[in-house]
Amino acid sequence: MNSGKTILVVDDEPQVVQLIKMNLELEGFHVITATNGYEAMEKAIKDMPDLVILDIMMPGIDGFEALKKIREVSSTPVIFLTVKGTELDRVRGLDLGADDYITKPFSPRELVSRIKAVLRRTEVKVPITKSQIKVDDELTIDFEQHKVIVRGQEIKLRPTEYRLLYQLVSNAGQVLPHETLLSRVWGPEYRDEEHYVRLYITYLRQKIEKDTKNPKYILSERGFGYKFKEFSQS
Repeated sequence: MNSGKTILVVDDEPQVVQLIKMNLELEGFHVITATNGYEAMEKAIKDMPDLVILDIMMPGIDGFEALKKIREVSSTPVIFLTVKGTELDRVRGLDLGADDYITKPFSPRELVSRIKAVLRRTEVKVPITKSQIKVDDELTIDFEQHKVIVRGQEIKLRPTEYRLLYQLVSNAGQVLPHETLLSRVWGPEYRDEEHYVRLYITYLRQKIEKDTKNPKYILSERGFGYKFKEFSQS
């Protein structure tokens, strides 16, 4: 299943690159490598890998800057791999468009599992139950065209934001626990990563809510989960 997938591994530590390369090749992936941010950007654009594993602390330009450049031309999934593990670093990486974040030292088995989960998320098509949904006069969502119109303006959602919004809207009026959202949007491997839900709920609110401190669409159920407001689907 993985034989057609190419993974770009970027790290300035040869032993780390070799460890990851060996484990991914055992899983059937084709692996290409880079040792710095400049080389990473070049290969991400030239070789068009299916996923990039990107270290943050590298000579030249760091992983954050490399990701910014990659995101200007490509939506290739990126997993950060780094010794930095603070909440601030995780948020910064995800905010720049990373799809996941794993800290060193790491389990090769966990890394492979996360890679497969990210690839599944990027490949799965959201089922369409109704092409266009008009929530109210200020918000219209077209799941078929992947368009969200907020107060007359089309906004851009990242793939994860779109999948999260789909789950909320499809279950409007129903509270979805953190674990349910994590499993449906990110995958069962992410059931303990509540900060992912909180962070992406914040992203969605910033894009569709007029007042993020008093949201009217995405509502919180403290300590349990979130729900999208009920609306007429006639």
